[in-house]
Amino acid sequence: MPASNPFKTALAARRPQIGLWLSMAEPYLAEVSATAGFDWLLIDGEHAPNDVRSILAQLQAVSAYPSAPVVRAVAGDVPLIKQLLDIGATTLLVPMVDTAEQARMLVSATRYPPQGIRGVGSAVVRASRWSGRTDYLDVADDEVCLLVQAETVTALANLEEICAVDGIDGVFIGPADLAASMGHRGNPGHPEVQAAIENAMRTIVASGKAAGTLTSDAALARRYLELGCTFVATGVDVLLFAKAARQLAASFREEGAVPVQRPSAAY
Repeated sequence: MPASNPFKTALAARRPQIGLWLSMAEPYLAEVSATAGFDWLLIDGEHAPNDVRSILAQLQAVSAYPSAPVVRAVAGDVPLIKQLLDIGATTLLVPMVDTAEQARMLVSATRYPPQGIRGVGSAVVRASRWSGRTDYLDVADDEVCLLVQAETVTALANLEEICAVDGIDGVFIGPADLAASMGHRGNPGHPEVQAAIENAMRTIVASGKAAGTLTSDAALARRYLELGCTFVATGVDVLLFAKAARQLAASFREEGAVPVQRPSAAY
């Protein structure tokens, strides 16, 4: 069968992809999110309590739905990348990539020899459907979509060189870490940070690579899309839940104490 990664195809065609961040580390809620109609769902292995097994469970939970899963590794660790690819992740987001050298190493980690250094164990893994995809070794390299995060002052200084690395499909700007790196920790909305983000996005788009980011601010998300960003996450599941739960509790507190309905003693 031919290589297939609809998300990678959409990025190459510059079709905007609207996403949701999954930080709950829970396959049941990942599946709920997959019914919402987002183009992609980010399964977070960096700042959520996920491991390889819980990421696998979420990949399985969303596999029946159109939303494309994107897996963020905790770091650009070669053995971990091998595991994530083997369990069926086809799109990876790798944080804290500061140099073109790092980017080239990550590309190598996602390719089989002789193009790269990915360990060959495809016969026994989910990615090949346990050898059901008989041509998997022939198509696997092309199927991988590799996204890297530029989220420091150093990364932005090296952004053109990172974008020029063959095999990098997109660059994601991490606002929170970039703000901290620029001396504005906790304030990604600072004008200097926003100016740096917009300049970076223009650089990425001009290079022909896909630009992406995360923001819960709808107006900012639309602004980034106008600048040519292709993949934009517009919310985080755990924050959506927290906000809704707090608003619900507050609505009852504002109305005053609500009498507790005690169950009848008769069962």
